[in-house]
Amino acid sequence: MSFFPGNDPEPGDAIAVDSIETLIIPRTSDIGGLEVRRALPTAKRRLVGPFIFFDRMGPAILRPTDPLDVRPHPHIGLSTVTYLFDGNIRHRDSLGTEMVIKPGDVNLMTAGRGIVHSERSPEELRTQPLPISGLQTWLALPDHLEEIDPTFANTEASRLPVLQESGLDARVVMGQFHGASSGVKQHAETLYVDIRLEAGAHIQIPANAAEERAIYTLDGPVEIAGQIFPADRLLAFRPGDEIIISAPQGAHFMLFGGATLSSQALYLVEFCLFVEGAY
Repeated sequence: MSFFPGNDPEPGDAIAVDSIETLIIPRTSDIGGLEVRRALPTAKRRLVGPFIFFDRMGPAILRPTDPLDVRPHPHIGLSTVTYLFDGNIRHRDSLGTEMVIKPGDVNLMTAGRGIVHSERSPEELRTQPLPISGLQTWLALPDHLEEIDPTFANTEASRLPVLQESGLDARVVMGQFHGASSGVKQHAETLYVDIRLEAGAHIQIPANAAEERAIYTLDGPVEIAGQIFPADRLLAFRPGDEIIISAPQGAHFMLFGGATLSSQALYLVEFCLFVEGAY
């Protein structure tokens, strides 16, 4: 037996399961009647692969008198990914793009040297209560691409590869997973997978799926190495470990990650967070 001084693990703490490097309970804020949970960045962890912001929007029902109205605002030096489970958002940007974002679509906006955009409930739908549920994440760009020309790309849900097995339904949003490859073009090595498990089902997350890997639990508890974790938790895994995720009652979660960023990229991430008013 070896002796290592330290505190005993508490139930649900990251060290209670060896393969879990970081456990984050997101902080919640209200943006115009819409509840948003931010899991990244935190004091515990700045990023996972290229993911520097991870926001869970809703689920919520917006009243006709209080729709989503995120006014025009700028981004620089990064990409944003909007991925909805329910509802619609109209995107407009300084490139002249106007598009209604629909559930299951991947909407990748690369800011590069600079872009301005707005996100609003579609005007033609504001006469009725509007559901909204989804994720918005920000991705850091590689050092040499931080000032590229801004672009916007939409990939419809029907063009994303789907994995369906007994008890498993997964959509590969970005990157490669279990032999399926998304056609969404990203600038850094990125993994982003929408996974649903039926009650009693499980899935293997290979050690080589990405250098850095994490999940965000959206609905239902998940079990990892005998430990149960509820919804709205970010679990970052230790590099090099194979992870088995089970769903005792059924679960929905996002798997995400990618290659570790360079120290220069991390410095620029901190600068972008300061400029964008993240703190």
